[in-house]
Amino acid sequence: MVILMARAETSMNAGHSLRLAVATLLVLGTAVFGPSAIAAVPAAPSGTVAYAEAPGANPNFIFPYLGCAYSSVNNINQFQMLMYRPLYWFGLGGSAKFVPSLSLANRPVFSHGDRTVTITMKGWRFADGQVVNARSVMFFLNMYKADPTAYCGYNAGYGIPDQVKSAAGHDDTVRINFTTSVNPNWLLGSYLSEITPMPDSWDRSSGSQASTCASGAYGAASTDAACNAVVTYLTKEGSTTSTFTGNLWQGGVDGPWRLTSFSSAGNATFQPNAKYQGPRKAQVRFVKEVAYTTVQSEESALLNSGLSIGYIDPSVLTSPAPAPGRVGPNWVPLASHYSLVSGSSWSFNYAAFNFTSSDPNGATVDQLYIRQALQYAVDQRSIIESADKGYGSAIDSPLPPSTPSSLSKPIANPYPFNFAAARTLLSAHGWTLVNNVQTCTDAGTGTGQCGADIAQGYQLSFNVVWPTGSTSLEATMSAEVANWQTLGILITHSTDTFNNVISDCTGAKPFEICAWGYGWSYVPSDYPSGESLFLPGGDFNVGTYTNTQLSSLIKATIYGTSNLGAYATFAAQQLPVLYQPQANSLVEVARSLKSSVGFAPNPLGDFMPEYFHY
Repeated sequence: MVILMARAETSMNAGHSLRLAVATLLVLGTAVFGPSAIAAVPAAPSGTVAYAEAPGANPNFIFPYLGCAYSSVNNINQFQMLMYRPLYWFGLGGSAKFVPSLSLANRPVFSHGDRTVTITMKGWRFADGQVVNARSVMFFLNMYKADPTAYCGYNAGYGIPDQVKSAAGHDDTVRINFTTSVNPNWLLGSYLSEITPMPDSWDRSSGSQASTCASGAYGAASTDAACNAVVTYLTKEGSTTSTFTGNLWQGGVDGPWRLTSFSSAGNATFQPNAKYQGPRKAQVRFVKEVAYTTVQSEESALLNSGLSIGYIDPSVLTSPAPAPGRVGPNWVPLASHYSLVSGSSWSFNYAAFNFTSSDPNGATVDQLYIRQALQYAVDQRSIIESADKGYGSAIDSPLPPSTPSSLSKPIANPYPFNFAAARTLLSAHGWTLVNNVQTCTDAGTGTGQCGADIAQGYQLSFNVVWPTGSTSLEATMSAEVANWQTLGILITHSTDTFNNVISDCTGAKPFEICAWGYGWSYVPSDYPSGESLFLPGGDFNVGTYTNTQLSSLIKATIYGTSNLGAYATFAAQQLPVLYQPQANSLVEVARSLKSSVGFAPNPLGDFMPEYFHY
């Protein structure tokens, strides 16, 4: 899918920019890679990997405690995480699974009815020699407690820090006590995986003034005050690109790469961190992340064989994918030097319904049968074939297409494309085609009637909003609008910039259906639960959807031990959103490049060049 790159770094609330920007960039295909044939590994690092940044998405923030203005995959997964490892690592190759061997701590141990989690560090070291220990973890937790709104992963009322009763660390052990039982999978994937241990050298309120944020007691007023000053200082330094290669930031590296040069345009050069203690050492001498302003300029670099890893827009392909999950012929000018690979992201695409009572047409989307009719008329497979050249996934529930069976069995699609079923639903609920427009001819709330607040003679109509700039998104929405109009539904639509559409859809809500084109990405909160999206007051419940049973099912996945199957099945049936086809990543990989884990794009967007060699 063509990207809309001005993206998610807008006036959204906590957590929003991160997920949207992630989804945008994953569609482009800047990625890491999945299990494939194992190749021999050279004895010493050699060669350079040149990796294309998404257009207009150069890294611009290095401090791994990000507010929403900077939370995006280009800053986190494809820049910071090369240098600063999270406490627990998810994603390797084409998998989004938990990878204990790449984590800074041993597996968390839950006790006291899942109210307590104990974390034991492995004893790896930062580049400045300090052990990555319990205080390194408490440093992050203390900052999070002091001002959780400064961190973009914050969900008010849930998890860390709002449900933490107490937390303390000593030597290599951290213990966190919660006010209630929590689902271990949810806590690991949504919260523990977001903790980035930090070195003592960052515990300062200015360039010359040390602080006590890392060593202070969790939740103490003095600790909060110290941490707020530290966050203020490090946030300022973290956005000053001229400091990125200095001692402050490079001394705190515990990952396999250190940054050795960074330009104002966003071009970055990494070299191996000789002090990295993880299981996979770097096999190339240099990694260069190359900045671009447009897809076309990046494609020109590929045409000149100037990149090791890049991406293309599906519009340049002359042959579609032969089948879902398979890759067809490459773009002819690249085929001799590059291999085309594809994969899905850890996300799901949807358009938001507007359930707010201030919407004069809200009564229609309140009716499940009307939402069902709209969903029946979305021909996802046809859209994927035409708009995305077959490189995409049909979305039928809030779970990513690659969700492992341990989290949920596959969710059956309750509303496959079916015009006849859509027409039948409307006619069975009091609607009649009058001058080719669906008109309520049996108003009321009884069986077979139109439903609450729908007046006699009302013509079924919707205002649909989507962003400009994406050829494939325009094709997607035009196809859906045409099908709805064929059913006799009146459609008006408006388009605007991506940023303005997001502002409209999260603000005044002058819409009945809002499609920004990328849905929601579960990154870096890797557990695909629905509290942000569908609980009343959820931080990205754009349409203000409320359903008591769905809320209970969501809470069972985050407080109990339920997997995601029951929640996802109910969400598929109830249509809190309109499920949309999702484009896959299209990545070009130089034929000379080798990998021990293959080249399938990573669903989480992780970039792990330590697995590459020549």
